[in-house]
Amino acid sequence: MELKDWLNSINHTKENLMEDPSNKKDYPPYIINRCMSGHVDCILYANEMNMQPHLSKDMQYAFYLNSIRKKKRFSPWIRKNKVNDIDVVKQYYGYSNEKASQSLKVLNNTQLNFIKHRLEKGGQNGRSNC
Repeated sequence: MELKDWLNSINHTKENLMEDPSNKKDYPPYIINRCMSGHVDCILYANEMNMQPHLSKDMQYAFYLNSIRKKKRFSPWIRKNKVNDIDVVKQYYGYSNEKASQSLKVLNNTQLNFIKHRLEKGGQNGRSNC
């Protein structure tokens, strides 16, 4: 079973994938909680599951399956370029991860390109010719 199968069954199809006992071991509770917390209408359900980690996998799945309204949901993951931009802001300003991610919300592409240009080392493969 893939993650998309679990999420589609919870959010859209409402097909119970736990009817097949071999699927029980494939259910990833932490990842499902993280995915569900990305939706405004599901965040309280995800929080409830985070407070109940002792529940079995099939109970957690059944909770989501029977509690969440049927709806197509999509929540993008953080992309690699965002991580690179965080590193650039951290290096340029000397910020922590949290402060750099807050800064990314207010910096536009022109400002980010300026920062990247200022951090370029020059030379071949980033080595200086001096």
